Amino acid sequence: MAAKRGPDTHHVVPSSRGGWDVKRGGADRASGHFETKQAAVDHGRQVSRNQETELRIHNRDGRIAQSDSHGRDPNPPRG
Repeated sequence: MAAKRGPDTHHVVPSSRGGWDVKRGGADRASGHFETKQAAVDHGRQVSRNQETELRIHNRDGRIAQSDSHGRDPNPPRG
């Protein structure tokens, strides 16, 4: 299954200018640009929690390395 890339996601991706960008899924422009990946991840998590979206954290090669769910989980764990 392909990674979801729509308005219900935020992505931490490497920037073509160097550094890292935080982008809403499907957006062309970044909502934030950061020098370090950790700073971008911290900002992306905050935005993702506030907007209840999925956060996809990419490696330098563009592949998804980690995914955090901050939205309404359609398959919550039983407990």
